[in-house]
Parts: sequence; structure tokens; C-alpha cells
Amino acid sequence: MSILSQKTIKNKISIKGIGLHTGNSVELNLLPAAPNTGILFKRVDLSKNNIVIPTYDNVIDTTLCTTLANENGVKVSTVEHLMGSLYGLGIDNLIVEVNNQELPILDGSAKIFVEKILATGIKDSSTPIKLIKIEKKVSLSEGSKSISLEKSKVASEIDFEIKYNNKIINTQKNKINIFNDDLKNIFESRTFCLYEDVEKLKRNGFAKGGSLDNAIVVDKDKVLNTEGLRNSKEFVNHKILDCMGDLFLSGYRIVGSLKTSEGGHGLTNKILRKLFSDNSNFTVIEIKEKTLPYQILDRSSLKSIA
Repeated sequence: MSILSQKTIKNKISIKGIGLHTGNSVELNLLPAAPNTGILFKRVDLSKNNIVIPTYDNVIDTTLCTTLANENGVKVSTVEHLMGSLYGLGIDNLIVEVNNQELPILDGSAKIFVEKILATGIKDSSTPIKLIKIEKKVSLSEGSKSISLEKSKVASEIDFEIKYNNKIINTQKNKINIFNDDLKNIFESRTFCLYEDVEKLKRNGFAKGGSLDNAIVVDKDKVLNTEGLRNSKEFVNHKILDCMGDLFLSGYRIVGSLKTSEGGHGLTNKILRKLFSDNSNFTVIEIKEKTLPYQILDRSSLKSIA
């Protein structure tokens, strides 16, 4: 399988679950798509105006999840875990049929999405991939929160720091190279919240489908989930998963380095909007075997999108 060509899945994948925030039952179908289709969401519970394209400028809300809407106001929410799995696995083209507004939360991570995609298989094509190369640093900050995107010769890096006033979560940092690193811990890391925030979330209309089956709940100095944590950096690793999904709303994989402290859905969306506000900030590159620019990408650093 070529590391340089666009990919989809080999066969249809069907998944059932509930929405984390709506609590509604939802059915999801992932369907193979032709090269240059991109990722498309289709609300099959609606008869018209039901296509939603996952792009940064279709994001209408970033409160606790990423919500998209088309020009007719049709929404699809909590897309970040699926989008993160597609980014990491190198899936370029896919039709996502969903019969409700919110995607299923499953176990709170991307683990089930990844397992099902790998089980059905990834289909190659002869169409070259396109990447975005960061040309100029863009950055922004909001109080103690900050985020930046800058040039990187051979990598798609995410350097993430979280800070919580909690003994268990505290301050965690991790840095990954999406093209080169084993992403197992990223894919398997679950969404999380503090026990003290649960009732507040539900009063405000969130987390109606939340439980210990699909989220880590931390109560002061202990994790309430009987299985404990899946890895030592599960909290920051889940934030990296979210970030990967939100970055894929650029429409491309990014050759560049993202660094953020106390980041989240909102900051990632804002940095993409700032990036695309000036064409001199980036270059779109079509990668072909015979013209692979070694100064931009090292072949060995692309193994995770094979």
C-alpha cells in the first residue's frame, strides 16, 4: 500500500451507540468513497439539505465538543473522535451516515472506530494525497491559554499541555509525531470530567448520555472508574485526540508543529481560522512518489498513514 495515495475503507461499517450530550440513540454507517470526495457527513434522518462538510469554517460551537452545521442549519456534533481516528489512520475519503445530530460516544475514545476500520481494511488508490505545509508561524492566546502553529521539516507534531486544579489530573504534557509515532494510547484515551462538574453539566443540557462506561470521572484524589486509567497520560492524550480531530477540519494533514497550553476545541478552531486568513501562511502540496520533496517529508516518517 502506498503511503502517498488517498485512502478509504474497504467495506461498510455500522456502529450503534448513544450521544454523550444528547443521550439519544444513534446509528452510524461509514461508507467507502471515491478519491477526492473528502469526508462527508450525511444526516439520513433528514430528506433534504442533509450533507454537512467537516471544515473549520462550518464549526458553529465548540462548547465541550465540536459542532458543525451547513448553510441550512443542519447540525452534526461530537465529530472530533471519529475525525481524530481518520486523521491518524490516513483515511482521506469517507461518507458518514448518521441518523441523529450527535455521533455516538461509544467508550469515550476513538478505540472502537479504529478497531472497526482496521478490521474491515483500508483501500488504497492511485490518487496522490495533498498536505498543508506551514510556511509562517501563527499564534494566539486567551489569558493563560495559548496555541501556535509553525514550520516543521518532517513532522506533523502536537505538543499539548493541560493544567487542572486537581491532584489526579494536575499538569500533564505530551508531544507526538502523528506521522511516525504509535498512536495506540492516543486512540484509546477517553474523555474525562470532574465529579463536581457532573450535575452542573447536566443542568446546562450536557452529558445526558454520560456514564462511567464512556467517560473518566475524577473525584478529588481518585478515579471513579473501576478499571482505572488506560495509560499514565490518558488525560492529556485524550486532548491530543480531540486536537487531531479538530485539525482535520482543515481538510488536510498538516506538516507543521502545533503547540498549546490549556488548549481545546475553541482554540484549535481559532488557530485554523487565523492560518487560513492569509494564504502566505501555508502551501498546499500534492505528494507524488517521483517528486517527493525530501526537505519537507521523510518517507520513514509517514508510516502511520500507510
